[in-house]
Amino acid sequence: MSESYPTNLSDDQWHLLKPLLSSVKSGGRPRSVDLRQVVNALLYILMGGIAWRSLPYDFPKWQTVYWYFAQWRDDGTLECINQTLYEYERTANHDRPPSPSYVVVDSQSVDSASMIHEHVGIDGNKRVKGRKRHIIGDSLGLLMVAVVTAANVSDTQGLRLLLERLRQSSFNFQRWYLLYVDGGYRGQALCHWVMDTFGVILQMVLRPSERKDFCLLPRRWVIERTFGWFYWCRRLSRDYEYTTASAEAFLYLASIRLLLRRLA
Repeated sequence: MSESYPTNLSDDQWHLLKPLLSSVKSGGRPRSVDLRQVVNALLYILMGGIAWRSLPYDFPKWQTVYWYFAQWRDDGTLECINQTLYEYERTANHDRPPSPSYVVVDSQSVDSASMIHEHVGIDGNKRVKGRKRHIIGDSLGLLMVAVVTAANVSDTQGLRLLLERLRQSSFNFQRWYLLYVDGGYRGQALCHWVMDTFGVILQMVLRPSERKDFCLLPRRWVIERTFGWFYWCRRLSRDYEYTTASAEAFLYLASIRLLLRRLA
């Protein structure tokens, strides 16, 4: 049993999360690892920004923790947990339908660690060499889908990847009719593709031409705040992951942590 770290799950949070994790191990010996301690270790890495091998000894072995992380990353467990908690949060705490009427898209370019060489590019506008995080959130700023690419991938390409990933998910979009973006998603071809493929209106929210300082943009500020929430997680201060799949998994883990803190 690990010490009581500030990042550990509370009893209420664990009772909410436990049914969403795979309870039966397929084949082999019965599970001897405490899944709660595995999740606590992942949250410790997420919030502390430490390397896998620097995990304190009172957690399960780092190899074991990484094995579960990779398993949940590859089989979609983290995405499914995020979606379930997302719907809980909308219905329980905000008295809203699980399906949003509009969503907001944004991207963020972050530096990659020096040892990362795959899927790395240069964002000339932001002067960043690393990767770009593309996310979709609802009117509350809650993460729905995330895609990580090289930083030189355009916002429009990232949006296409996001929407294709969204279409493959099990989200309910019966009420969805509007998609808010910023000026980086210009182009009639993109608007037509979104309408023809998803039946959704793409609406740009632009900064007023007379404003040169910081200003909150209607509808879009919530997704900017989402990136601000993620910066509380030191593992996300830059991209330390060897694969974009792992980078996406840590975004979902950060969202799961946020939702658990709200729900329990």
